[in-house]
Amino acid sequence: MKIGIISDTHDHMDNIRKALAVFKKHNVKKIIHAGDFVSPFTWRVFKEFEGEIYGVFGNNDGDRVLLKKMYGERIQPQIREFEIENKKFALMHEPQMLEALALSGKFDIIVYGHMHEIDIRKLNNTLIINPGEACGWLYGKATAVILDLESLKPEVVSL
Repeated sequence: MKIGIISDTHDHMDNIRKALAVFKKHNVKKIIHAGDFVSPFTWRVFKEFEGEIYGVFGNNDGDRVLLKKMYGERIQPQIREFEIENKKFALMHEPQMLEALALSGKFDIIVYGHMHEIDIRKLNNTLIINPGEACGWLYGKATAVILDLESLKPEVVSL
């Protein structure tokens, strides 16, 4: 199974549409969003995705009440823990506990955002992924990641 990993969309509706098109092309079944959706109207695009979405709030997510109303259980406070195909995930926006979580040995994959820069590395046996910024506002390079859960090989894709 392939999953799409995205972060820091910051209301960039065109890039959200591009990400969903790339995910569809790669037969992505689930999306992980590491925060900073920003506005509830992003749901208008994300609701077109037919699979599951796992998200967390970021520091720029403004109207959390309406975001929660639109996204339901798809968006939760950080640090969020869940499993997909027997892989244990930790999902957060800010990376304050990143190394401690990786060194705990409890998680196979940790996904975070906030930094707007791609970070893909292994610490112990934990794969750490920051997909960069989907919005492209800060550094001018909009990216996402497609992760093959069987091989645990991530692929950075430009939007």
